[in-house]
Amino acid sequence: MAAGQGDGGRGARSVMSLALLLLGAATLLVLAVLAGDSGLPRPAVVAGLVLLAGALIMAARGTGRLLRQRLVLGGARAMLAAESGPALVADAAGAIRWRNRAAQDADDSGDPAPVVGTMLARIFADPAATARNLQARALAQGSAREDMMTRHGPLGVSVVPLGAGLFLWRLARPERRAAPRDDIALPFLTAGPGGTILCMNAALRRLIGERVHDLRDVFADLPVENGRRHLLKAATGPLSCLVAVVEGSAGRREIYLLPGAAAPEAADWDRVGALPIPLLLLAPDGLIRAANPEARALLPMVIGPATRFADLVEGPGRPVAEWLRDAAEGRGDEQAQFLRGTGAHRDLFLRVTLSPAGDPGDNPGDTPDGSGGGRHVLAILNDVTEYKTLEAQFVQSQKMEAIGQLAGGIAHDFNNLLTAISGHCDLLIHRRDDSDPDWPDLAQIRQNANRAAGLVGQLLAFSRKQSLAPEVLDLRDTLADLAHLLNRLVGEKVHLVLEHDPSLRPVRADPRQLEQVIMNLVVNARDAMPEGGEIRIETENRHLDRPLERDRARVPAGDHVVIRVIDHGAGIPPERIGQIFEPFYTTKRVGEGTGLGLSTAYGIVKQTGGFIFVDSEPGVGTTFSLWFPASRDRPAAPGVAAPADAPRPAAPPCTILLVEDEAPVRAFAARALRLRGHTVIEADSAEAALALLADPDLRVGIFLSDVIMPGKDGPTWVREALADRPETRVIFVSGYADEGRSDHRARIPGAVFLPKPFSLSALAETVRSLAA
Repeated sequence: MAAGQGDGGRGARSVMSLALLLLGAATLLVLAVLAGDSGLPRPAVVAGLVLLAGALIMAARGTGRLLRQRLVLGGARAMLAAESGPALVADAAGAIRWRNRAAQDADDSGDPAPVVGTMLARIFADPAATARNLQARALAQGSAREDMMTRHGPLGVSVVPLGAGLFLWRLARPERRAAPRDDIALPFLTAGPGGTILCMNAALRRLIGERVHDLRDVFADLPVENGRRHLLKAATGPLSCLVAVVEGSAGRREIYLLPGAAAPEAADWDRVGALPIPLLLLAPDGLIRAANPEARALLPMVIGPATRFADLVEGPGRPVAEWLRDAAEGRGDEQAQFLRGTGAHRDLFLRVTLSPAGDPGDNPGDTPDGSGGGRHVLAILNDVTEYKTLEAQFVQSQKMEAIGQLAGGIAHDFNNLLTAISGHCDLLIHRRDDSDPDWPDLAQIRQNANRAAGLVGQLLAFSRKQSLAPEVLDLRDTLADLAHLLNRLVGEKVHLVLEHDPSLRPVRADPRQLEQVIMNLVVNARDAMPEGGEIRIETENRHLDRPLERDRARVPAGDHVVIRVIDHGAGIPPERIGQIFEPFYTTKRVGEGTGLGLSTAYGIVKQTGGFIFVDSEPGVGTTFSLWFPASRDRPAAPGVAAPADAPRPAAPPCTILLVEDEAPVRAFAARALRLRGHTVIEADSAEAALALLADPDLRVGIFLSDVIMPGKDGPTWVREALADRPETRVIFVSGYADEGRSDHRARIPGAVFLPKPFSLSALAETVRSLAA
């Protein structure tokens, strides 16, 4: 079939069909009008008009689509007629509307109405599914391509939608670069993502003994890994060889083989150095004899004539020279080693594989270029900095999770003890005044219990398991309220300056915890300037068009609010900056700090959804930057606070179901509530509470429950109880915030949370707010 013949036939048939439809509609209209003149019903005239209008619309649509297709086909002919590879245009059903000469030559079937599936069937199996998949992907993505291995070699099939229901199909064989690869002395192949060998050079064909088509015919120990020794299925028998892999696009890989006995000698370095793999030629004592351009581009250090490998990297747990000497003599471990850069390049991580080469009988310096004969070591380098960075982040997250679990467990038990201690102390103080001889002792007990509670709070803060009460805040107001306390903290030698963005966006955070963060940073800034100076606290809006990546963190794009705490003190040495947020790390003398200040700040900021960064230069000063997502909500209007000594209305007595597994806490809470006139029903477990509530005559106004208990936890049993008593109000108490239980607690409408350790007055006030 000639190019374009099918299109002309289909166009003629379409025009003929439209003409017949128009003729039929017009005939029916004439007959209807004549019938109307004869006195027959008028609806026949209307039917004729409707049919004629429909025919005209169909004709217009069909003609427009046909014209668009003709324009598309005309453009395809102009652009693709001279293309050397097969190209064709088909409709959505796969019918070929036009094809160039190369496509006609590729189809020798003589089919007068060819389709894409039939044409592809002569090239590879199951063409219909492949064609449907490609066409669907092209419609969704704008184009689609599939590379596959056929019996005639690799083939690429691409599809591009042209509009008007037509698609452009191209068939192309990948460009072969066998001739240049045959110039490489090393065996080489290119493999596809599925292990299909796309090409292999003459050196590898001679080594294997034949041309093969799959990696399973080359290696006995798949998968192939860069810098690892593999067992090659050579024609003369199994051969151990070092493999270097260069990752390409679309899953392709270039694989170079360095057989042990055939490893390149120093004299062949000019040929080996052209490989697209970072390579070093090392003497057994560590002197770098040669480095190819890829290695020089990878290594940020300058490599000179006297540079040794130990100047660039730290040893693998032993001296570098000793490790290289063992490798040169064949005594070393063949496994790759992960090495770290030295000095200012400690963020660089390399995966290094060594391969002994050269003749041990030759003397160094025998070669004309001075690179040396004798025994030497070929080092294959692979940059694994990103991998090691991710590994370090994972290890850090595991460490913080372990510390968090430990801190959470300790905090839960300690807060129960502290609740009982401070609670019973409050009961004793409640019956005394400051003239009582026991008052100072009771005050000391309460003061030290509060200090212990603060220490537990710091443990929970850096482990990100404390209970937060976030609010929408205007930081200008928050910092203004805090300024008086900060001025007292810094003393007379230090001047505190606040500078705000006039259009500062609000943020969502716990105001008490955010104040704790600012105080910790200001105290550290004060301690860094023993002779006095200036501490600046600045706020500003920041918009990120793209994510900000720094210090192994990624700040998402969008609107943010930044707080900076700036001092001009001693600064932090670069080698210590990575440790400052670790718990219990401190540079202060014993007794001057717990090492929890910055780790607490870090935990609070991260739990709030923010980021904290530090910039410091020894002798110049330090800047801590806090990034918080900007909130779209508005801060609540400040209310008029009641005087501290103003009498509060007493809560009406109600019945409270107290569920707490710790007997001392339960005893204190029950006595405190009964002192306020409430009726308290006690239960030591969720199951006991549900058993009490099985009595329909029992009337309960408030559920007061611990969150973490053996058996069913607080939110679980409360949800079951609220199914029959939906009007009951709920108070949860807990020593720390567990994320899973916090989510369940949040799904209980109107539930109030009271953190442990709580005082008598805090418990009474919480109950009063619900009972009122």
